[in-house]
Amino acid sequence: MIRLIVGLGNPGREYEDTRHNVGFWWVDELAQSHKINFKSEAKFHALTARGTTHEHEVLLLKPQTFMNHSGRAVGALVQFYKIESAEILVVHDELDLQPGTARLKMGGGHGGHNGLKDIIAHLGTKDFWRLRLGIGHPGERTEVSNYVLGNPRAEERKSIEDAMHKAHSVAHLVLAGKIEAAMLKLHSA
Repeated sequence: MIRLIVGLGNPGREYEDTRHNVGFWWVDELAQSHKINFKSEAKFHALTARGTTHEHEVLLLKPQTFMNHSGRAVGALVQFYKIESAEILVVHDELDLQPGTARLKMGGGHGGHNGLKDIIAHLGTKDFWRLRLGIGHPGERTEVSNYVLGNPRAEERKSIEDAMHKAHSVAHLVLAGKIEAAMLKLHSA
């Protein structure tokens, strides 16, 4: 079962609507729909929330360390609560998927994503679940930084939000540990 859901993003109003913050968007929506409130916890370098969603106790985490240092927050919380890597779901933006696409997977590399890279370094393993929310690719590698830190166009934002809703519709399966069933439903949607 999943005990911790980590939404990746950058803190601060100037990053709120950027493509890199789709992990924050997804976790915020989950918290809001289940009336779970975030609070700042300095010892975890993050905003955290604890509550029941889909009849499962879950911890939500939004690192406030900036993307490149997300592992610091994840590592601190995982160590404190003795959470196994297979009980973690990291929600993040994915350049290799088009807007409107959401995919679940276990493990794998970081694909150049600095948030994932830092989490892998702090956990000492790649073996955690990921919910990858497609944001598309700018086409040129040199444009990636500006692209992920830019706001999506209106039609992209709508596609990203559609994918987020599809992923929310399988959250109950994910939290119950029925991730294969969630993948089947999400990946065929």
